Amino acid sequence: MRYALLLLSAAFFGFAPSLARAADAPTATFSDTQRAEIENIVKEYLTKKNPEVMIDAMKELQNRQNADAAVKSKAALSSSHDKIFNDPNSPVGGNPKGNVTVVEFFDYQCGYCKMTEPGVQKLLKEDRDVKFIYKDFPILGPMSVEAAKASLASVKQGKYIQFHDALMSIKDHLSEDLLFKAAKDAGLDVDKLKKVMNDEAIGKMVDANVTLGESIGARGTPTFVVGDQIYPGAMQYEQLKKSVDDARAAAKKQ
Repeated sequence: MRYALLLLSAAFFGFAPSLARAADAPTATFSDTQRAEIENIVKEYLTKKNPEVMIDAMKELQNRQNADAAVKSKAALSSSHDKIFNDPNSPVGGNPKGNVTVVEFFDYQCGYCKMTEPGVQKLLKEDRDVKFIYKDFPILGPMSVEAAKASLASVKQGKYIQFHDALMSIKDHLSEDLLFKAAKDAGLDVDKLKKVMNDEAIGKMVDANVTLGESIGARGTPTFVVGDQIYPGAMQYEQLKKSVDDARAAAKKQ
């Protein structure tokens, strides 16, 4: 009875055929009237008599989706290892020879990235064995893309970190005026910056970062990669420190 009910529930949500095949059960054919009656029965059971069944089913579905996403992210992390950790186009902070690498996918218009920034700064100040890789991941609109291009273009003038810090300190909504003011404040030649940031090569770097972030399952910013673990969302200093400590401990066991 319970299996039949679950099968009917699956039919109500639109995936009975796959469930039936998975259980080697025959897929029944119903008339429109029968289907409507079944859907009403299931709806009545789930929404009025036993709503906890629906809640449990949705939780189980979410858990399975999360588990599948984690497996796919791990596989992508492994297959894209060099692009994540050894891309010569990605700016590096901290200790380039550190024994733990932290990679951040970020957006200059992301409030959560800016909320996390003090923790990042503290980590790099207190742990001199952390290599930090910056991955522009502009997903919040055209100004995000412009800021990403400008920041990558600043590498040519040797001012990336200064410019990055200046952009992360902007509290207002980003605009071109604020972008280039931050560039000037960071000691950049703005005219040269504008010329370089419009180079096709810079655009390709930005596109490559976006493709890479999506491939490892980054759904938003910030997303951190520490060792072989992915950490989505804002992280406080204590969380960042623990992720680094865990990566360091795991490396010693290998």
